[in-house]
Amino acid sequence: MWEILKNRWRQGYRTLKFPEEALLPERFRGRPILTDGNPLDLGKCLFSPDDNVVYSRDYRMAVRKREDLILKGEEIKLATALDKKMRKLFGRSLKLRAVCAGSCNGCDLELQALNNVVFDLSRFGIQFVASPRHADGLVVTGPVTENMKLALKKTYEAVPDPKIVIAVGACAISGGPFEGSPEVNNGADKILPVDLYIPGCPPHPLTILDGLLRLLGRIEANSSRLTACKA
Repeated sequence: MWEILKNRWRQGYRTLKFPEEALLPERFRGRPILTDGNPLDLGKCLFSPDDNVVYSRDYRMAVRKREDLILKGEEIKLATALDKKMRKLFGRSLKLRAVCAGSCNGCDLELQALNNVVFDLSRFGIQFVASPRHADGLVVTGPVTENMKLALKKTYEAVPDPKIVIAVGACAISGGPFEGSPEVNNGADKILPVDLYIPGCPPHPLTILDGLLRLLGRIEANSSRLTACKA
């Protein structure tokens, strides 16, 4: 017991004070910066060997509308908050059911990382639950394969109203590398109404966390400052 306590003392406090301490690895590739004037669809980005794309250190990329993921040189329109009624319901406590609709599990691993001691998602009142009956919304990963289409619809129907849907990763937004295949539905918004798009292959946990907090009105639009939760 004493050894456990000593180790815990030596380890110290490991949770990031988001967003003030949003430390990123040296190899992190954030939001692309266009250098040749051509548009770029973040919802379809998997990788880019092209020298025309320069990567910033900005992890903020979540948006409310699909068309806002298409960069044309101007600043990205970051996600805005839900309406007042929805914020009153979900602002302090948001329960989400994750649905893997044919993903490679890359995005699912990043979602799982949000629950570790570094990101500690639950401190913001956001938690993943086992049953859609206990959820306020869905987090969808994967291109929505034909085999998962009915299951996704039934899971959505099982969530009580009002509810939200969040598409995480390139596959859930556009189909990713499987776009156009007869076995996939090219993303969640072809099946369900989507309230938040979080691009990446996979997105960094900070990108996901930033998007969730913006949706709840916990981060001011086009800023990185965390605000107090308002009813």
